[in-house]
Amino acid sequence: MSKVSIIGAGMTGSTTAHWLAEREIADIVLVDIVEGMPQGKALDLQEAMPVIGKDVTIIGTNDYASTAGSDIIVITAGLPRKPGMSRDDLLAANAAIVRKAAEETIKLSPDAIYIILTNPLDVMTYLTWKVTGLPAERVIGQAGVLDSARMRAFVAMELAVSVENIHCYVMGGHGDEMVPLVRHSNVAGVPLNKALPADRLDAIVERTRKGGGEIVSLLKTGSAFYAPAAGIAQMVEAVLKNKHLVVPAAVYMQGEYGLTDIYFGAPVQLGRTGVEKIIEYELTDAEMAALKASAQGVSENIAKLNLS
Repeated sequence: MSKVSIIGAGMTGSTTAHWLAEREIADIVLVDIVEGMPQGKALDLQEAMPVIGKDVTIIGTNDYASTAGSDIIVITAGLPRKPGMSRDDLLAANAAIVRKAAEETIKLSPDAIYIILTNPLDVMTYLTWKVTGLPAERVIGQAGVLDSARMRAFVAMELAVSVENIHCYVMGGHGDEMVPLVRHSNVAGVPLNKALPADRLDAIVERTRKGGGEIVSLLKTGSAFYAPAAGIAQMVEAVLKNKHLVVPAAVYMQGEYGLTDIYFGAPVQLGRTGVEKIIEYELTDAEMAALKASAQGVSENIAKLNLS
C-alpha cells in the first residue's frame, strides 16, 4: 500500500484524508501541531473503515517521524482566509508554516511527490520547490482542479446538465485574476459560448473567480474544504495509479505560455513521476493578456519571499 502524509489536519487536511480513505489507495498519516486533534480525527476515520469496507491505516500524530517513506506529501497547513482577506494577505504567516513542513518532510521522504494547497497557492508551491530542492515536476499545486470544478458546478446549475458532461478549464494564478478558458470549455462538446448567453457566461466566469471568497463570506470562520480536498484526492489518485490524467494545476513554467521561473496554473498530465508534461493551448490575444496580468501578480508575491 502506498503512503500519503497530510501536513495540516484542519478541515481541509482531514477531509482530504476522508476522500482518500474512501478510495482505498494509500495508508494515511495526518500531522498537526495541535495535540490530540490529528490523533482524534484519525481514530474517528479509522473507525469508519469497517462501515465502508475499506482496509487502510490512518494515523494521527504531532511528530513528523511517522511520515517517513511517504510516496506523496500533501501540505494543507496554514491560516485560512477570513472575510475581507485576500489569499495574498496570508503570505508571510503561511510561508513560515509551509517552509517548516517542507524542511521536515523532505528529510524523511526524499523520493516523495509534493502536492500543495496552502494559500497563496502558487507562491507556496514555488516556496516548497525551493526549500525541498526537488525537480519541479515533483512539486505541484492544487488550484486548477478546484477552480475548474467550481466553474463546472455553476454551469451544471445553470443548464441542468450532468456535471459529467461539462468540461471546464481554468488557467492562471489561484486568485481573482485567474483565467477561465471559455473557448476550450464545453458541454458535451458544445463550446460554452454557444451553450450559454454571453451575460450568463460572464456571470459564471466572475463567480468562478470569486468562488473561494463567496464561501469565506458565508462561513465567516474558515474557508472552503470539501471541494479543495476532493481536488487533492483526484491528483493523488492520478499520481499513485499512474493515470496520465490531464488536469489544471500549478506547475513550474520554463517558457510555456512565455512564462519562466514561476509556478502558475496550466493544464498538465499527471502520472507516477508527477508532472509528465504541460499542455499548451492556443490562446487569443485577450486570453494571453489576461494570463500575463495574472502572472504579474504571482511574480510580485514570489519576489516578496526573498528566496534568491
